[in-house]
Amino acid sequence: MRPDLAVCYGQERLPRYTSYPTAPHFSAAIGADTYAEWLKAIPHEAGASLYLHVPFCRSMCWYCGCHTAVALRDQPVSVYESALRCEIDHVVRQIGRRIRVEHIHFGGGTPTIMAPETFTDLIGLIRHSFVVAPSAEVAVEIDPRTLSARMIEALALGGVNRASLGVQSFDTKVQRAINRMQSFEQTKGVTDSLRLAGISGINFDLIYGLPHQTVASCLDTVERCIELRPDRFSVFGYAHVPAFKKHQQKIKEEWLPDSLERHEQASRIAEALREAGYVQIGLDHFALPDDPMAHALESGTLRRNFQGYTTDQSSVLLGFGASAIGRLPQGFVQNEVAIPAYSQIVAQGRLATARGYRLTDDDRLRAEIIERIMCDFAVDLDSVCARHGSAAHEMLQSAPRLRDLISDGIVELEGSSLAVPDDSRFLVRSVAAAFDAHLDQSQRLHSRAV
Repeated sequence: MRPDLAVCYGQERLPRYTSYPTAPHFSAAIGADTYAEWLKAIPHEAGASLYLHVPFCRSMCWYCGCHTAVALRDQPVSVYESALRCEIDHVVRQIGRRIRVEHIHFGGGTPTIMAPETFTDLIGLIRHSFVVAPSAEVAVEIDPRTLSARMIEALALGGVNRASLGVQSFDTKVQRAINRMQSFEQTKGVTDSLRLAGISGINFDLIYGLPHQTVASCLDTVERCIELRPDRFSVFGYAHVPAFKKHQQKIKEEWLPDSLERHEQASRIAEALREAGYVQIGLDHFALPDDPMAHALESGTLRRNFQGYTTDQSSVLLGFGASAIGRLPQGFVQNEVAIPAYSQIVAQGRLATARGYRLTDDDRLRAEIIERIMCDFAVDLDSVCARHGSAAHEMLQSAPRLRDLISDGIVELEGSSLAVPDDSRFLVRSVAAAFDAHLDQSQRLHSRAV
């Protein structure tokens, strides 16, 4: 790693490119009527993936960038689950048939904040409304601090086969600064119990760049996590945007590491995970060699969506819940963000779509280029452009940011084949951004590149 590049490029605020174009470019021009048209037009041979957003937690973590709220009682969660059921019914009626589903993801917030019987009823409705493939991945995000034995039983009964546990850091000084006290023993207990219940796919989520975090504390957390041998790790950089997430104002700027320290934390975490036998997947994921995600990387079929890197190949993602984002071949849709407004709309028998984006041919071309860069650290512009009826030289001419990246050694360009060298991969978002035609309109909304 060249420190001069980390300083030069690391301060840029760039998207994580879990979609293209990114959510700041969605508009109210795409609403419920458009979504209904798109749902009716889903090809009969197409399958779908489902994302269900549960925007509640028992307490607020100060680093959180998600759309979520604190619920100390079960009643608001139960009411919200009823709204989810209504929305599922509305969407299925628009599609007009039971569509095949290969991936289901419960995100949040804390999806396991639901009562066990509520979750069981919801997963039952999903299986009634869709044709859930026997091999489908059913994943749920978990806060180990609040997961009960009864909920573990409900997850297993519902067919959950992948659990993502939020860990972030085991450093108690960091935990106090982010309002998330969580012991190694709690995490180990939940991991063991999930495996005992037959939920064998285990992911751990870590964050670097947190207040008071050091390289030493990052490595200590990683070493303890490796003892539990999860199948996958996600390692994200903390995005400090207090202007948009007011609770982040509780984290003082002077507590945060600078770009060089953040990069050192990320690179040392990656090094430790690779030495422990994990395969690095793109920018920020790691998986054991026999994991399906490692196989997808090897075969060139790795994809990227709103959950990060994925093996999901579906062109249709149906999002349910307040703020949930979906994707169809025509473009993106996002539900009303405010929980009361979302619940009221679906209770009235309407789709809750508040905004979205209709893809252009140029968007589709750039989206594929960006996805391949983010997944493979390389892209053959000739082949990608040819699939979209375009020419590589035209795309290169429309990406003036590439010139500096090439001269700084961050990008290698041979003909129309672009590659990111190993020592520059931490700046892959900067490379992807070179092909982002919308970037200048939204930079202030994103996290730092390093």
